[in-house]
Amino acid sequence: MLEIRPNCEACYKDLPAESVDAYICSYECTFCKDCVTDLLHNVCPNCGGGFQPRPVRPKNQHRPGVSLQQQPVSTKTIRSKYDRDQIAQFAETLKHIQPEDR
Repeated sequence: MLEIRPNCEACYKDLPAESVDAYICSYECTFCKDCVTDLLHNVCPNCGGGFQPRPVRPKNQHRPGVSLQQQPVSTKTIRSKYDRDQIAQFAETLKHIQPEDR
């Protein structure tokens, strides 16, 4: 089950569970759509992988025990250990390689 982290690791924008602006890599590193596009160029600064839109966890229980109420999202704020310049430099080295070829 995804952790559903509450914020963008680069700009710290809130990304609530229902946000369609949240993007994740395969390690669940979480960034907003603007940072993924403009700063990261689809390169995760933590692993070098690409991003996909984060799924939205259902608010309502459509199956027993499966919803935000039964499985709440994370409240732990995550901040990148890299500054914006380090992130931009790293993305520059990999942005021309498709995620599946990195």
